[in-house]
Amino acid sequence: MNRLPIGVYIPGASLLHRLDARAKLLSLIALVVALIYTGTAAGYGIMAALTAFLVFFAGLDLRTAFASVRRVVPFFLVIFLMNALFYDGGEALWSWWIFRPSTAGAIIGANVVLKLIFLMILFNILMSTTPPMKVTAALAALLQPLGYIGIPVNELALMISVAIQFIPTLMEETETIRKAQTARGAKFDSPRLRDKAQSIMPLVIPIFISAFRRADELATAMEARGYRGGKRRAARNTPLQGCDFAAMLVTTAICLVQIFAL
Repeated sequence: MNRLPIGVYIPGASLLHRLDARAKLLSLIALVVALIYTGTAAGYGIMAALTAFLVFFAGLDLRTAFASVRRVVPFFLVIFLMNALFYDGGEALWSWWIFRPSTAGAIIGANVVLKLIFLMILFNILMSTTPPMKVTAALAALLQPLGYIGIPVNELALMISVAIQFIPTLMEETETIRKAQTARGAKFDSPRLRDKAQSIMPLVIPIFISAFRRADELATAMEARGYRGGKRRAARNTPLQGCDFAAMLVTTAICLVQIFAL
């Protein structure tokens, strides 16, 4: 059964879908800052409640909301173990060879993993409720002040948007390549580190080749459709509505609470 790629826009009629893309991007920035300052149980409780509310409010099922998280669980495990076993800033529970597990290291590792999980879910909510073209237009509008110092804002926004849209495609191709290499004998699931290390190169090289091929095909397609870069007329942005200001106000308040109160 085919799975829905990560970060793909899912049409809907929820209020979150109808929010202006600029308001959603600014709200996401505020929540990222809030995550950086989150370090207490109460703070993570607020972020968990907000994330659950956004998932429910957007009409997304848990499988879609957590799709990006499920695929990188081994990466999270590595981050946690690296902090828990090798952190030198706290008193070690015991010591053997290069391993110095400590409570402080485990807390730091859990903090890092939780921040990444929340960040990935919030980003997935944004991309699932916002059409790609609106994301590009919102980025261009928010980066517009950089145009006064000679930075090509439209091109920069387009590059960021294209890079974001490539993520689900590359992850799907990575999964396909992994299955193909597994069928050829690659031992990705082997408990031995040597087997896993030897299986990395057959996975990484095809991914890079595929990425460069897709980038070349995209460039050719854009040229064929008359894209030449340079200055273009900016799209007219509609005024923000009351619900947009309300969303930004709520996320800003959460950010301030995380910074100054928790």
